[in-house]
Amino acid sequence: MKFTMSWLKDHLDTTATLEELLYALTDLGLEVEDVTDPAATLGAFTIARVIEAAPHPDADRLRLCRVEAWPNGPDAPSEEVQVVCGAPNARTGLVGVFAPVGTHVPGTGVDLKPGVIRGQASNGMLCSERELELSEDHDGIIDLPADAPLGARYIDYAGVNDPVIDIAITPNRPDALGVRGIARDLAARGLGTLKPLAVDPVAGMFPCPVGVQIAPELKDKGCPLFAGRLVRGVTNGPSPAWLQKRLRAIGLRPISALVDITNFFTFDLNRPLHVFDAAKVQGDLRIHPAAGGEELLALDDKTYTLGAGQMAISDDQGVESLAGIMGGAASGCSEDTVDVFIESAYWDPITIAATGRALKINSDARYRFERGVDPAFTLDGLELATRMVMDLCGGAPSEVVVDGAIPDTARSYTFDPARTGSLVGMDISEATQRATLDALGFTLDGNQASPPSWRPDVLGAADLVEEIARVASLTKLEGKPLPRPQAGVPRAILTPLQTRERAARRMLAGLGYNECVTYSFIDADSAALFGGGADATRLQNPISSEMTHLRPDLLPGLLQAAARNQARGAMDLALFEVGPAFSGGEPGEQVTQATAILVGANAGRDPHGSRRAVDLYDAKADAEAVLSAIGAPAKMQINRNLPGWFHPGRAGVLSLGPKLPLAIFGEVHPRITRHYGLKGAVMALTVLVENPPQPKARKTARGALSGNRLQAVERDFAFVLDAGIEAAQVVNAAMGADKALIAEVQVFDEFTGDKAAAQLGEGRKSLAIAVRLQPGDKTLTDEEIDAVGAKIIAKVEKVTGGTLRG
Repeated sequence: MKFTMSWLKDHLDTTATLEELLYALTDLGLEVEDVTDPAATLGAFTIARVIEAAPHPDADRLRLCRVEAWPNGPDAPSEEVQVVCGAPNARTGLVGVFAPVGTHVPGTGVDLKPGVIRGQASNGMLCSERELELSEDHDGIIDLPADAPLGARYIDYAGVNDPVIDIAITPNRPDALGVRGIARDLAARGLGTLKPLAVDPVAGMFPCPVGVQIAPELKDKGCPLFAGRLVRGVTNGPSPAWLQKRLRAIGLRPISALVDITNFFTFDLNRPLHVFDAAKVQGDLRIHPAAGGEELLALDDKTYTLGAGQMAISDDQGVESLAGIMGGAASGCSEDTVDVFIESAYWDPITIAATGRALKINSDARYRFERGVDPAFTLDGLELATRMVMDLCGGAPSEVVVDGAIPDTARSYTFDPARTGSLVGMDISEATQRATLDALGFTLDGNQASPPSWRPDVLGAADLVEEIARVASLTKLEGKPLPRPQAGVPRAILTPLQTRERAARRMLAGLGYNECVTYSFIDADSAALFGGGADATRLQNPISSEMTHLRPDLLPGLLQAAARNQARGAMDLALFEVGPAFSGGEPGEQVTQATAILVGANAGRDPHGSRRAVDLYDAKADAEAVLSAIGAPAKMQINRNLPGWFHPGRAGVLSLGPKLPLAIFGEVHPRITRHYGLKGAVMALTVLVENPPQPKARKTARGALSGNRLQAVERDFAFVLDAGIEAAQVVNAAMGADKALIAEVQVFDEFTGDKAAAQLGEGRKSLAIAVRLQPGDKTLTDEEIDAVGAKIIAKVEKVTGGTLRG
């Protein structure tokens, strides 16, 4: 939204400086994006007189000008300087515009310095309008009347010292899309007084020959009010200089008086209008929804095809205008227009926005109507526009024709002065709050406040507080610490689950993994691969076809990240994520996981040969480290109750009993890696952070180290087993033989293959374990050790069906 300082002062009686206004605008929420201040660029150019213009001794087209200048202002003594000038109109006695040494000339981008031209000194410059960027005229230097005030700034004399301000308007402030709305905010801040806007109705001199009719289906929503009148006998020539200057300042091209008037009202009072050449309108104007397929050549010289339901203004010939967006070229005004029909209407913002987006039309009218203009000002705007048309173009007005009624926007909200302090923490007196709302146009009746018709954004009591605080300035807020609910050291605020998540995250990062943060949404195919994809986890409104379901596991996001990294040449990867996985869309149907993947090698290349491919034991070790960090018990079982996305022979589940899994580790199934286009085997681990039981008592410190003064005893056992028996079965059986004495069981040898088949029998193998016994209160005797050994042998033989190898 652009406007000039003088334009603002048409509505605001103020003595505030430009800097004060700019600060206040941004502070009020109308952020200043740009300022073009002629005083900053042209303030050094002053009016000077050429005492003498003599021919240059060494150049036919140059003249030596003795210039009387006032570089220090008209009140300071004048100085005589010599300027070499090539303008054809340079002459003795000419009064022109002088730029002293050190001035930046915007039209050329040159900073003036003392110079020598063809052997003659030149200290300054006599300027043309193009060099001041006032026009494209550079045939000669500026030639002013002889009575121009010598020494004065040229911008003050020429009336071009009018800063242009460009502000950003948020969508909730349509009232600020007119200069008067901006002036109202500044007046409420106390930077002046809002000038009254007198609306003097224009009496109609004859019935309007053009009738208007709104289709019944549009009166409730699309177009509640449409008004217009004919002005007969106008002269549509160029608009006056002041109006052209004002429009050019904000970037608009003057076209003709009638068109310029509508543009002026759009920016001045936020009241878009449209003018029809009445001679080109056949019959009455109808406001109706398009049937679909109608075409209109608009004022931007583009042809648009209307869709069904889009609002149009038509006469007996067909569509003449896109309602609230852009007029048609066929009925547009030209310099030959004699009779003009002025339209002022209120259009539904949503309908205008939908039509504009569908047809891809951007116009100043659409920009305002889709945000919401003042419906109560529809008829007043028509009266003011009629008055200006008559003042600038002459003519006789008809009576106003109207269909529809002004929409009822009346509403009120409870005004509680104390709520300003509770919501924004500002101590503002009730009298000041009431004065602020009154200055903004609100109507106060006791403790009820009614917003004005031009503020559709005010929809509750909290909005009243926002307006009061905005005008008072939120910069006055003081930061104050919140009072503590209780004295002393604050208690921990993290839940046990949050503490575990943090511990798991720190451990995985310490192990060398890089953390990823992926979307909780994945595509249907990926969800199905990991046991999900049901309707319970489908999103009703997904943001893309690749994010249709809640993720059943964290692995899909990590595998996608690994594939993207491999595609960019990163082959050795260690990635992890801590977050929720979902089994449904209801509360409680989610679990927290700490998931990590390993791809490629375990280390970089080195001369010692330590680099190797990652394997399931790397994943197992890291899973155990994470479980230890989150407080899981040290003794766990390993089983193979694996989900389908892990390799059935190269993965395991760490658990407490058969029904409480704590972590899954191992190689990802090859069909999963092929689906994501990954190269090489992928090792993964998933820790179920919520599953380890919480300790019965909270301890603030780690317990003392428990040592043992008695020497441990180790015994080795070798068993002949079926080849399909797993080592874990043997280890678990041996551990369960005597839980009090047996501290550790390890596999140290396996005898398989053809030699084992020849010695032990087909389909048989030998497995050797080392059992560590740790006495607690006395040294074990040989008899006690043999008794424990007998228990181990019996338990293993019972569980596995094997025998002790002789």
